[in-house]
Amino acid sequence: MQSEFIQEAEATRVRVLSEALPYIQKFAGRTIVVKYGGAAMKDSQLKDKVVRDIVFLSCVGVRLVVVHGGGPEINSWLTKLNIEPQFKDGLRVTDADTMDVVEMVLVGRVNKELVSLINQAGAAAIGLCGKDGNLVTARPEGKEGVGFVGEVSTVNPSVLGPLLDAGYIPIISSVAADEEGQAYNINADTVAGEIAAALGAEKLVLLTDTPGILEDFHDPSTLIEKVDIQGARKLISEGVVGGGMIPKVTCCVRSLAQGVRAAHIIDGRIPHALLLEVLTDSGIGSMIIGSESTW
Repeated sequence: MQSEFIQEAEATRVRVLSEALPYIQKFAGRTIVVKYGGAAMKDSQLKDKVVRDIVFLSCVGVRLVVVHGGGPEINSWLTKLNIEPQFKDGLRVTDADTMDVVEMVLVGRVNKELVSLINQAGAAAIGLCGKDGNLVTARPEGKEGVGFVGEVSTVNPSVLGPLLDAGYIPIISSVAADEEGQAYNINADTVAGEIAAALGAEKLVLLTDTPGILEDFHDPSTLIEKVDIQGARKLISEGVVGGGMIPKVTCCVRSLAQGVRAAHIIDGRIPHALLLEVLTDSGIGSMIIGSESTW
């Protein structure tokens, strides 16, 4: 009986790999940009599965770029340093002291931990922030009272090309500087979207703490599995997409308008969400495309 169970389990594993083959062939040599954040960063078991997904995709030839956030850890360190975390209109109020903490945590801790985990799992990762090689140049976000919160001004993709060609996985934290060298804290979704556009990526994938775009925020069964740019803009204007989902959907739309083929918003709380979205027919989240005629 045990032998039959083992044989069935092995047969299932082989069948899954066989079904994934067309997707592996399709995306080998293509660039996929992943924004890593939310619960998948806080839960150690989920983090391990995300790392394994990243390493798996790299090993089958996908050119992966990972952009990460780190809000909860920033909050934790601010509290340790007796700096009260503050937010305004959904943005972290980032004065000079807070900016120092943001840079320390994102660049010095979160980034290097992720690099180390990926290296330990058998791939080769290199940690960067927007300052490295002027990868990302920042400009002020523009809202009053938020301090050093920035937007992406330019992206220099030539920094990433040689690394990807050599088989490395760039791991990027969303800290960048303006032309005068002032550091800014930039939304990681935005950075991921602009980097994906600059690289002409096949896909942009945002790992979030929601199932995707929902017609009813309180009802996961109302998941919108696929929508084009026009439909996504309509969902924002009609208020179906609101709150923290607005910048996520907006960055997807911007990346698509600049040439990214497809953008995905998926639930990072589901184990192996990245592989489920990239290597299966059904996927698990919401896919936004340029138009129905282009996919």
